[in-house]
Amino acid sequence: MDMTYKRHWDDKKEGLTPLYTLGNSGCHAMEIDGLFLKAGSTYSGDTAETEYGLTLLGGTCTVKGADFDYAHIGKRKNVFDGKAYAVYLPRHTAFTVTADTDLKIMIAKCPADADHAPVLVTPDDVIVKNLGKPGFEREAHFLVDERMKACRIYIGENFIRGGQWSSFPGHKHDVNNMPTEGFAEEIYYYEYDKPTGYGIQQVYTADRVIDEAYPVRNGDIVEIPKGYHPCCVAPGYTGYLLWMMSCDNRGFYMTADPEQDWQNH
Repeated sequence: MDMTYKRHWDDKKEGLTPLYTLGNSGCHAMEIDGLFLKAGSTYSGDTAETEYGLTLLGGTCTVKGADFDYAHIGKRKNVFDGKAYAVYLPRHTAFTVTADTDLKIMIAKCPADADHAPVLVTPDDVIVKNLGKPGFEREAHFLVDERMKACRIYIGENFIRGGQWSSFPGHKHDVNNMPTEGFAEEIYYYEYDKPTGYGIQQVYTADRVIDEAYPVRNGDIVEIPKGYHPCCVAPGYTGYLLWMMSCDNRGFYMTADPEQDWQNH
């Protein structure tokens, strides 16, 4: 493979940082920006021909547009401080984000071909599921999912204890074979509860044309345009994984690695 799927966000760099764009990544239906604002600062944007999913990682802000005003949203200081707030913005939407406190937001962007209503996701809206079995258990938080109308975007968070795997056995969603598997590109963003925390992210295909393993630390990001993609967290730490998907069919339509699928049964 002649490219790396891993990147890093310097979350202390003020303003908007484009992280993955259609011209500089393996994904063709998803872009990712990181936004860091100091208290009192404002960012203005326009979704144009895309829909946005804003996940508040930490801090409080107001997100405002012509027909919505989500004032003083966000309660957690960081990703380990409770459930998230998130905002869905449809295409053709001008908006501003004004920070009440220092603010970190991850912005996922997907192509949109229909108009939908903006949606505020509060902590009370977050669905929590405990997934997996001993050895690969995680707590999944569903933020932007089938409950709201959108074109492609699908977002959630995983919290993974040290020594556990997530997205295991490795699964993929790179072909349309509904209702078993649906095509979806995905990008993972990682944080850990301690500065020295880390994990390992795999990305591989059955033929091993892609066969990558990356150490991932605070602020790292890995894109998954195709293939299986399990990850694990080192003992002694708790890992946070923000998963952002651009789906032909919104939802969890995936197939497991047949070499490892026996562990699901």
